[in-house]
Amino acid sequence: MDPLFIVFLAILGCVTGFAAGLLGIGGGMLLVPFLTLLLTWQGLPAHLVVHAAIATSMASILFTSISSVRAHQKKGAVRWDLVLAFTPGIVLGGLLSGGAVFSALKTSWLALFFAIFVSYSGYQMLRDKKPKPSRQMPGPVGTAGAGAGIGFLSGLVGAGGGFVSVPFMLWCNVPLHQAVGTSAALGFPIALANTIGYVWSGMSQSDLPPQMVGFIYWPALLVLAIFSVMTAPIGARVAHSLPVKTLKRIFAFLLFGLAAYMASKAYAAFI
Repeated sequence: MDPLFIVFLAILGCVTGFAAGLLGIGGGMLLVPFLTLLLTWQGLPAHLVVHAAIATSMASILFTSISSVRAHQKKGAVRWDLVLAFTPGIVLGGLLSGGAVFSALKTSWLALFFAIFVSYSGYQMLRDKKPKPSRQMPGPVGTAGAGAGIGFLSGLVGAGGGFVSVPFMLWCNVPLHQAVGTSAALGFPIALANTIGYVWSGMSQSDLPPQMVGFIYWPALLVLAIFSVMTAPIGARVAHSLPVKTLKRIFAFLLFGLAAYMASKAYAAFI
């Protein structure tokens, strides 16, 4: 690999690892646009670049999630009962999107829907409007159903699901720090299910370069994993030192940035 390519990947890994620990996101939505540019620069075939960026981003969340959740667990911020309730649906949704839909789907309408949904979530978080005190997490079936939606959407955009799971848990009156810690733990089953799907669906491609396993570009994955694991615990420690209102504002502005990015992708796809 080009040494400059490794340096850029290391910086990306540090930034996304920190964001994963801070906000309970996998970091995939931050990684994908930059990975797309870097893999294009490396000369990856144009028809594989976006798929490789999304799949490699998701695979890196396997490592980031473990590092982040360990730090949040030390603060008692992971709701394992919710992790267990979400996981069956997350695995089902992830396998469906990563293995059955990902390689064939045109993303223009999905990107537009995603941009609108995430903008609304960011707006609600910025308003800091309290949900009804009586509202609680749904039962096991409802939570698993929500998990299926989270896993499916995450697989299509290469993200760890925090952009959906954190607002959803806040809407259900889960305290913010617990929502962030729990979302970090949910990143692992999301990444595992989708990574399996990406490898399986990518094997049908006849022209994969030797650096790819399915749709995953493994040299980039290696660098990203090393550096994101280093910085995720730092982000988690910072999260628990910030006031809830400040953390909500940071998350809201991140959602607005992601929404703008996805809106631009939708616009480019429609014209």
